[in-house]
Amino acid sequence: MQDMKTDLSKILSISGRHGLYRFVAQARNGVIAESLADGSRTAFGSSSRITALSDVAIYTSDGEVKLQEVFKKIKETLGDRPALTSKDPADELKAFFAEALPDYDEDRFYVSHMKKVVEWYNDLAAHASLDFEDEKEDGEKGEETADGKTDADGKTDAAE
Repeated sequence: MQDMKTDLSKILSISGRHGLYRFVAQARNGVIAESLADGSRTAFGSSSRITALSDVAIYTSDGEVKLQEVFKKIKETLGDRPALTSKDPADELKAFFAEALPDYDEDRFYVSHMKKVVEWYNDLAAHASLDFEDEKEDGEKGEETADGKTDADGKTDAAE
């Protein structure tokens, strides 16, 4: 899988579940998704909170930056250094994001969000690719995601 490009509209975060999933198919009352880590397939009902990573944006002082762009900035910033983990101290995470995404909104992009972003980055690096497909039209991903923008916590703007 390392040589293929990753389509973030097919990579899912499922609330209450660790790790990331790849969208496999639409099910009668939800979706079928495959764990990136172990390849196991699971059917998730329509009541599951499922967010495609392509729908996640990080708040900055100038608006929002798509997660795909954030991942690219993280990769550029890291260079040959190892990636941070969600276990790293909060001040190290803040300092890293201040370097990678200097205009992030400190009032709306919390350490808990930073931890999720680095977990997702590390999952993609280990089980998929950090080389991304170009974004597709929004119409293709409406089935498996909630309407509206989401932050790194999977909450819609209205939930804030």
